[in-house]
Amino acid sequence: MKKHQFEVVVVGAGGAGLMAGLYASKSASTAVISKLYPARSHTGAAQGGIGAALGNLEEDRPEWHTYDTVKGSDYLGDQDAIEFMCEEAPGIVYELEHMGLPFSRTDDGKIAQRPFGGHTNNDTHMPVRRACYAADRTGHMILQTLYQQSIKNNVQFYDEFQVMDLIRTEEGVAGVVALEIATGELHVFHAKSVIFATGGWGRVWEITSNAYAYTGDGVAIALRRGIPAQDMEFFQFHPTGIYKMGILITEGVRGEGGILLNDKGERFMEKEGNAPTVKELASRDVVSRAMYLEMKEGNGINGKRYLYLDVTPETVNKYAALDGRTRPDGTPYVVTGEEILGKLPDIIDFCETYLGVNPVTDPMPVQPTAHYGMGGIPTDQYGQVVIDKKRTPLPGFFAVGENACVSVHGANRLGTNSLLDLVVFGKHSGIKAAEYAKEADYIPLPENPTEFIEEQLNALRNSEGNERLSDIATEMKEVMFEHVGVFRVEEGMKEAVEKIRELKQRFKNIQIDDKGKKFNMDLLNVWELSNLLDIAEVTAVSALERRESRGAHARDDYPERLDKKWMKHTLAWLEDDKVKLEYKDVIFTRFEPKKRVY
Repeated sequence: MKKHQFEVVVVGAGGAGLMAGLYASKSASTAVISKLYPARSHTGAAQGGIGAALGNLEEDRPEWHTYDTVKGSDYLGDQDAIEFMCEEAPGIVYELEHMGLPFSRTDDGKIAQRPFGGHTNNDTHMPVRRACYAADRTGHMILQTLYQQSIKNNVQFYDEFQVMDLIRTEEGVAGVVALEIATGELHVFHAKSVIFATGGWGRVWEITSNAYAYTGDGVAIALRRGIPAQDMEFFQFHPTGIYKMGILITEGVRGEGGILLNDKGERFMEKEGNAPTVKELASRDVVSRAMYLEMKEGNGINGKRYLYLDVTPETVNKYAALDGRTRPDGTPYVVTGEEILGKLPDIIDFCETYLGVNPVTDPMPVQPTAHYGMGGIPTDQYGQVVIDKKRTPLPGFFAVGENACVSVHGANRLGTNSLLDLVVFGKHSGIKAAEYAKEADYIPLPENPTEFIEEQLNALRNSEGNERLSDIATEMKEVMFEHVGVFRVEEGMKEAVEKIRELKQRFKNIQIDDKGKKFNMDLLNVWELSNLLDIAEVTAVSALERRESRGAHARDDYPERLDKKWMKHTLAWLEDDKVKLEYKDVIFTRFEPKKRVY
């Protein structure tokens, strides 16, 4: 066992972890630990943009962004945190620009902005250009920029180290235990402050846009240390993933005028009950449900489980004329193939590589894909983890990014707010963690800080069962996609809970072929599956108990949003192979709940 000591330790090197590490390092000794090389983190897959009311192309205001985020969250987001994020947004985008982020530009050199689902002018209720973007590789540019800045600021990186446990004592959090993938050795990182930024858990579902490494490590580790997970029933299905593969087709395609069509060639988003006003630019839960229902009615392409997203100039220009869409100077919105190619180069490359389809000349086959967790480790707006409905902080523990629940996304995240969440709360959690570290002493380590994870690893290595990782993972993904997906009913969710618990029992008899230490990915993949199983159980139980429809949680048996009973956050603890639930109040400031109209 090797020991290291830093004032601040950040777990995860995506956008949230790098932003937190960068700002913590300005005043505290800081390490960033990642199971990947930072440049491979999933933030790099984010395409469409980062939301900020710059008003570069038309009038926009942070308060409009705030309202759209509250409305998009189906009123479950905490409004103090949402206001804070949206007010911070313009300044932090300019901060990224000054760090060197190469945003796309307008003709006069300003940061370019495009429309995105759910972003509106609150006076006219029409779409507004709020998404700042770098072609269709915005997340990649953020990741590269922050990594360069972190290297410049002497952040200490531990790449290909898998954090497997949080060291928690009666006094608070004292550090983490990580396995060095290359050697199989355990390392103890003694810290005054620990920041979890490990990303999401989309691999719970069969069709997902998430990277293979997105296995919910941070949330699962916290659950095992008695820390609750918040609002886990709310998982966003992005409407446009590549058919069968789930790879994301950015919302920016619809922002550039892309149209969703069914097997009859009909534009179904304008139907009554879908989103006849903003159509394809409705929020993601609305579009996903409309697509699901369209396919359920037999209108999928060739009767299959996919629809077309058409961004060919002919189709875009036809519907732009019908909608009366104009450019910022008031001229009719007309695009050419060259413009589409210039604004969506990666999307075109994905489709040509994986589908043999050129989006400039042919429509893209798409279906809803598991995309983003609105829940996670509960925190305040400075990233400090809170562990009960009274919002009691856990000393020395912070969380940020997709593994955290501030909650600014509530029941459904507004497009472009994920990248904004990363940088705003990454910055402030890094600052707060460093401030805490400067005032605190190191909490003494337990006598054997690696004991808990050693027990887990030894049980996996020494298992002589006959269960296989691939079988358990496949069955978990299928039952979650079928019964805890876009639409849910009580009978199906009960079946999912029972199935997940059966799989957790079978997991105890799992077999690992590789018994070695060096680069034992067999062992690590099985450990990651244990994280996904715990998260799947917490998600299914939380969803089963919430008897209403709100945001991404849509139930056929309870189709209405029930504010009097369910305007509250879910807190879930994993205790003795069972899930304990409690609830806490949503924070309101300015906006009272009302029915969403598109």
